[in-house]
Amino acid sequence: MTTKYLLPLLFSLCTSMPALADAQARLSSFVSQTKGLKAQFTQTVLDRNGRKTQESSGTLYFSRPGKFRWVYQKPYAQLLVGDGKRLWIYDEDLDQVTVRKLDLAIGDSPAALLAGENDIEKRFHLKDAGEKDGLEWVEAAPKSKEGSFEMVRLGFKGDNLQAMELKDNFGQTTLLRFSGLERNPSLGGSLFRFTPPKGADVISDK
Repeated sequence: MTTKYLLPLLFSLCTSMPALADAQARLSSFVSQTKGLKAQFTQTVLDRNGRKTQESSGTLYFSRPGKFRWVYQKPYAQLLVGDGKRLWIYDEDLDQVTVRKLDLAIGDSPAALLAGENDIEKRFHLKDAGEKDGLEWVEAAPKSKEGSFEMVRLGFKGDNLQAMELKDNFGQTTLLRFSGLERNPSLGGSLFRFTPPKGADVISDK
């Protein structure tokens, strides 16, 4: 799975929140209390047999609703920007920009879980998923069967979201680990704007 197709999953971003026992209350708290964040991330993709197929790292910024900047720094430079209406994906090596309507790119993905409106119960089945690797986990599965992922698990330690595990409909698993989280930081509006570089090939779904 390439990074451009991971965006609807990766936009389920992280922050700290009250440690609540109930999964629904935990996620509702995130949506109601978190307006933005900044964090470092590492990302690992495993195939259905558990073999590592991709590893990357970078920085993310997030501002509800619908604005984000996801910067892949290693091993390849790639930038994903959501400006509230459109999703911009810039592949530096290919000098190519892909543009999609943000609502179509997100759909019933984990983005709708944490960054959308306060309608979590309408879109997802939620449950506590116990403890593993020193973290307490919450699981969410989309009610719609038309999305690209099967479920997402969020791992908490104390009040902080430390990890996410996302399983898609092809059996692949994406593991995310977060560090240096800053909740509700001051973020400039320019972070969430993107202008295609001169000469770049632009592909748009209009």
